[in-house]
Amino acid sequence: MKLKEIYPSLCERKQKGRKSFAVLIDPDKVNDERMEQLIRLAVAAKVDYFLVGGSLVISNYLDECVQFIKRNCSIPVILFPGSSTQVSKYADALLYLSLISGRNPELLIGQHVVSAPAIKQSGLEIMSTGYMVIDGGAPTTVSYISNAAPLPADKNEIAMCTAMAGEMLGMKLIYMDAGSGAKRAITESMIQLVAHAIEVPLIIGGGITDPEKAYLNCKAGADVIVVGNAIEKDESLIMEMASAVHSVPVKVG
Repeated sequence: MKLKEIYPSLCERKQKGRKSFAVLIDPDKVNDERMEQLIRLAVAAKVDYFLVGGSLVISNYLDECVQFIKRNCSIPVILFPGSSTQVSKYADALLYLSLISGRNPELLIGQHVVSAPAIKQSGLEIMSTGYMVIDGGAPTTVSYISNAAPLPADKNEIAMCTAMAGEMLGMKLIYMDAGSGAKRAITESMIQLVAHAIEVPLIIGGGITDPEKAYLNCKAGADVIVVGNAIEKDESLIMEMASAVHSVPVKVG
């Protein structure tokens, strides 16, 4: 029986102002040898979460990847599925993503209807997530697969209203993503406006390539920073990114 404790922990961390760092792993881009190195670095850096998933996931390594992490460390594994087929019962939790920034009904509710029975039986901790794709200055796989235009990078008010709507519809998390390989990350001004407008934890990912950006995003109001592409290129960034995120001052009182 899995302990359903990741979401309460996220909320508690947010309440205390403690920022979290998550390493995103695409099962298509790793093997056991690479995973061993990533896990060793993540444990040393005190990474808070592993997110596992990708826009496509064409290999059969998802289950093995999750099991490899679980065997070798105690860092929680959260699924970040690009489709309804990307589910592994071996993980701890799943981001149940609804693409609230787009207008594709399949990704708002359609795929969820099809996958609901299997996900219910999986035993995973299910965290409903309002997923918002923000224009990162380059075409991304998620935009192509979703057949939905990203939110304009300079329309902070649209992002704010979208996040508010997601929260009021009952989403437990808001995830703003510039996409893998984004040329530019989400602006601090957008993060700040959205963070002030919602009470649920705010996850930020895409285009975060250096520790300073991670730190500034946290200062602006991000509760969880997700980095994948930059770490794929340079694994040593794990330590620096985690240190930057965890160095944000915690609320007192």
